Parts: sequence; C-alpha cells; structure tokens
Amino acid sequence: MLSSPGIGSGLDVNGIVSQLMAAERQPLTALIKQEAVYTQKLSAFGQVRGALASFQGALQDLGSGSKFQALSATASDATVLSASASGTATPGSYQIEVSQLAQQQKLASSGYATTDAVVGSGTLTIQFGTYDSGLNSFTANADKATKSIAIDPANNTLSGIRDAINAANAGVTATIVNDGSTAGNRLVLTSADSGAANSLKISVTDDDGNGLDGSGLSALAYNPTAAAGSGKNLGQVAAAQDALLKIDGIAVKQSTNTVKNAIDGVTLNLVQTNVGKALTLTVSRDIKTVTDAVQAFVNAYNNANGTLKKLTAFNGPGAQNGILLGDSTARTIQTQMRGLLNTSVDSGGALTTLSQIGVSFGSDGTLSLDSAKLNTAINTNFDGIAALFAKAGKTTDSLVSYSASTSKTQPGSYAVSVSQLATRGTTQGSQAASLTVTAGVNDQLNLTVDGQIVSVTLAAATYASADALAAEIQSKVNGATGASGSVLLSQTGGVLRITSARYGSASQAAVTGGNGLASLLGAAPVITGGTDVAGIINGVAATGSGKTLTGAAGNASEGLGLFIAGGALGARGTVTFSHGYAFQLGQYLDTVLGNDGSLKARTNGIDSSIKSLDQRQAQLEARLTQIEKRYRAQFTALDSMISSMNSTSTFLTQQLASLPGSSQN
Repeated sequence: MLSSPGIGSGLDVNGIVSQLMAAERQPLTALIKQEAVYTQKLSAFGQVRGALASFQGALQDLGSGSKFQALSATASDATVLSASASGTATPGSYQIEVSQLAQQQKLASSGYATTDAVVGSGTLTIQFGTYDSGLNSFTANADKATKSIAIDPANNTLSGIRDAINAANAGVTATIVNDGSTAGNRLVLTSADSGAANSLKISVTDDDGNGLDGSGLSALAYNPTAAAGSGKNLGQVAAAQDALLKIDGIAVKQSTNTVKNAIDGVTLNLVQTNVGKALTLTVSRDIKTVTDAVQAFVNAYNNANGTLKKLTAFNGPGAQNGILLGDSTARTIQTQMRGLLNTSVDSGGALTTLSQIGVSFGSDGTLSLDSAKLNTAINTNFDGIAALFAKAGKTTDSLVSYSASTSKTQPGSYAVSVSQLATRGTTQGSQAASLTVTAGVNDQLNLTVDGQIVSVTLAAATYASADALAAEIQSKVNGATGASGSVLLSQTGGVLRITSARYGSASQAAVTGGNGLASLLGAAPVITGGTDVAGIINGVAATGSGKTLTGAAGNASEGLGLFIAGGALGARGTVTFSHGYAFQLGQYLDTVLGNDGSLKARTNGIDSSIKSLDQRQAQLEARLTQIEKRYRAQFTALDSMISSMNSTSTFLTQQLASLPGSSQN
C-alpha cells in the first residue's frame, strides 16, 4: 500500500487539495477581513472616547464660570502687601498705608528644672477677649468659645500640660522653651488668632484650693487686671494687637494681617509697614485670564472635533478614507456638538451667542477667536461672559440671588414671589439683666440651641455693662455647643436677646432653665422658634429651608435654589436660569460617554459583531477541516485506484508480450 499520496500514480494530491481548499476558504477570508474592519472601528471609537473625555475635562473647569470673572489686584510695593481680587471687586485704584501689623499674644510661665516637673492639678479655663487701656477690665470675645481643660495627676507635669492644651483644640498653642538657665524650661502659650480681641484670660481651679497664687496649677493663671502672684502669674512675651492701616485716608482696623472686607471683593495680605510711604493698589479686569479661558475652550473643541474629522474623512476615490466614514454615531456627535454651539443662550443679558465675543466657525469647521472682539466684550459686558459658558441665574431683585440648580432644572425665566421671610429662633428677655453674677446663685443657664441641650456656668463677677455680660454668655454657650450650633447675644436698654445664628424651622435659642434665668432674662422671657422662607417659583409653591427657596419637583424650575436675603413680601421679580455653552456641552458629553450613552452602545454593538464573527469563523474552520479530510480521502482513494490500474496495465503488458506470436518473440 502506498504511504504517500501520488507516489504510485503520479497524481499531485496535495496540490489538488490545496487548490480546492483555497476556494473553500474564501468565505473565511471574507470573515477575517470583516473582523479586521470592526477591530479598526473599535480602536477608532477608543480614540473618539479619549478625545471627548479630554474635551469634557476642559469643560468642567470652564463650566464653573469662575475663570470668566477674573480680576487682578497689584500693589506697587509687593514688599508691603500682596493682594487678590474676586469677581465682586470693582476695578479702580487705592492708596494704602500700613502702620501696624496684627500679632498674636504670647504668654510664658516661670522656669522649671525639667519638662517632667510637676506643676499641679485642677482645671484651666481659657477665654479670649479685650482688656481696656488701663488693664482694669476684661470683655469676653463673644465670637470665641470658652474652653475648659482638666489637668489631673496623669498629665500634671510641664510636658503633660503642654500636651493637654494642644489636644484640647482650645485656640491656644503650647510649647516648651528652654532659656538656658538652671530652671529654664518655660511653658509658652500662643493664641492661635491675632488681634486685640483675642487677648487671653486664663482662670484656674486649683486642687490645692487657691486658684490665684503662684503655687501649683495657679502658676498658669493670667488676668492682667489682677496683681502679680494674685491671678497674673504668667508673663506677657508679645501683646495681642490689631493691624492698622489707611485706605484712601480712611482708618481701618483688622484683627488679622489677611484683610478681607475692607475693599469689597479684595483680599490684602499685609507683610510689613510703610508709614509715610503709601503704595498704590490697582484692581483691574484680568483680560489675560479671561482670554486664555476662551482660547482654552476653542482649543478643546478643535482638538475633539479634529479627531472626529480625521476618523470620518472622505479623501477622494482611491484614497485612504477615515475608518468611521459614514458611521452614524460619529456623524451625530459632530452634528450635535456643532448644533449646540450655533444655538443662542438666553441668559437674561446682552450676550447670547459666541460670535458676540469673537468665537466663530471657519469654513473648515474649526472654531477661531477674534481677540479684538473679545476685548471689546470684556470692556463693555464683562459680567455677561461667564453666563455664556457656565450655568447661571440672573435675578431682577438685588435681595434675591441664584444659589443652586440640579440636572432637572430647565433653562427659562421664572417669576418669584415671597410670602414669608426666614427667621431665627430667639429668647427675648422680659426685663433688664442683673450685671452681678454670683456663683451658685444666678450663674447657670440651661438652653436648647438648634436641637442641642446645653448648660453653662458664667464667671462670677460684676460686669461693666450689659454688652460685657452678653459677650460672656455668648462665649460660654458657643463653647458648650461646639460645631453643633451657635448663638448671638445682643442687648437693648440692658434687656438681653439670645438669637440662634441659624435661620429656619430648625433654628432654636431657647433658654429653658437654670438658676440665672429670672435674674438675667426676667420672669417671663419670650421664646420664639425660627421659620423657613416660603414662596412661589414659576407659579408653584416652592420648598423653603432657612433662607433658600427651591423649585418644586415636576416643575420646570425643579431644583432651582434662590437665596432670599430679605426684602418685602409679595412679587419679587424674575430669575432667568440658563445653561452656558461649556455646561451644555458637558451635559451632552455625559450622555455620550456614560454607561448608557451612544458611544457605549455603538462599541457594544461592534464587540457583539466581533464575537459573532469569531463564532462563525470557528464553525467554518471546523467545517473546512472536515472538507479537507473528505477531499484527501477521496483523492487518496483515486490515487490508490490509479496506482492499482497502473500495476494491472504493466502486468498485462508483460503477459501479452510473452504470448507466442508476439512481436518480441
């Protein structure tokens, strides 16, 4: 039997089968080519996704609007101060002279031999406030909470007290400084905040029974209205003082060297004094930042559109075209992005189109910027540029301001009406407060502040004024509530009024008891809870929370937040809410790039097609294997038959040749 096809017959079985299989493989070759095209499209859509994601990233910064409200503040002498300006600042120039820098108060103890030396046990009570010029009286800083720190035998050493003070977050930093002497370890206390109103008063409840002498924990007492060794036991290293300056000749005093509210929208950072040498501060529109922001928008669009244009390009007959030529998804993205930029924005202002600020399409579909036209818009309608790019709300009432919106808030102009203003919870005294507070007699108040129940003990003293007493109460209450709530104290004719700092129905400042209630607030104080603002937006009752009105669910104004600062009840004008170009494009790209977006659906479809082609190829490969086996079996059999017939022919030829009468014989 022949082991190799064709050897016996001369038939080229391998060649015949190869040619037949080449014909059979043509459908498989077509599938492979088709899959290669799909793979190229998948890669191309990866490029599209990357380009659009980069575009979206650029839009997030531009869509906030802050880039388009930039102003600069420049000092003629940067060694004296630096400055920055926000969008609320007004361009102009100012003459500034700094005569004194603010500083923090520093106090130091007497020396101890080691940092492990025992000082004493008890309680340290830290208050902030102001001393009069003669150091005869102390008025608590109503905006600073009083803090008490327990010192027990576990932390009654010099280093232990330092650590306890630092851990208490009491607005004071404690360090130990060694002055080089035999008993040179001194505890130094530094107020965290500068300013005269942040002067320290440290009261001590000493476990040895005397909180004023210099023995034990009372060595850390500090009250400059007292005598040394009788409550004034720490020494002052640096006095608390305010920053003093003049702006256009007007005297300004600030507790910090960062001056934020002297010029509207401008922050000054004081570095040194310049007495007699006033500098010039110039506040101007930051044209470069705005121009760069608009140019960044143009560049970001052109980069994304350039990728789409290249991938969908028709380069002519016989040329290599873009792999996504004719693809409906890519074409739709191009069309819709351009359509958004060609649609005007109704922001309630004079600027409604990009062409008004010099941004326009060229014949090749790219955006370009006319800087001269942009500069004109900056000089004539600076505030309107931000609304062209970001989502914005413009109100006709100065006491109504746009504060928030959601993805459900629709652009439009909505009427606003207010039926109730927000109020704060209060307790109003019914008679003038006693200025003498006696320990255990009238020194305690129990309160509910914004839902939190607190009890405070006031310092026993005869207060110089109702204002001083109010500051003491406010400091103690706010120290007890911490971050959970705070109150404001005021007085009229000696009658105290306690008011929650919060607005709305959750606002409470109710004095509910304590031995000082009648003495400090009278026999019949009036307690009133806070109320939320109420009103209508776009003809539908809005939801009130504190001072904020929010558009109702299901309405076009849904999620539109308006801050009602005050004003009259009734109609309050309109608010025009708009989606700027950067914001609109950002939202559109969310729908394109999201998990349910058109790009994901398209690539999922391509993935599905590739998987289907892979399955068809596998099936066809299996079928071709069987076909090749059949062809080989058939042609091997033919080969054997021909070989056998050849053998028979040779045999017969030999036999015939041996017969009598053969020509050979």
